[in-house]
Amino acid sequence: QVQLVESGGGLVQAGTSLRLSCAASGLTFSRYTMGWFRQAPGKEREFVAAISSMTDYADSVKGRFTISRDNAKSTVYLQMNSLKPEDTAVYYCAATSGLARVQRTYDYWGQGSQVTVSS
Repeated sequence: QVQLVESGGGLVQAGTSLRLSCAASGLTFSRYTMGWFRQAPGKEREFVAAISSMTDYADSVKGRFTISRDNAKSTVYLQMNSLKPEDTAVYYCAATSGLARVQRTYDYWGQGSQVTVSS
């Protein structure tokens, strides 16, 4: 079956960096658009970034976060720089053959990785 496993979350100070990884198995990775979403306490899950042959970013992270993928390793990454306390959330990776920003089009989801940014 399909599995998406995130890693790399943790507790960091504002202004520092963190890299999330998401290892996929059980699917033809290169055929999917991979996305990152996040959900902060008390808020709805929101789009962060996606990558197919192109990349797309939410305005709130543009210029600070970079999404990349290694199809040979079936892994997608999210490099997060200049982290802010408002970036604190559970981060999820997901795979879709549909539209990158639309959550309901995503077929598979990881279990989530907590990122906490202290001020």
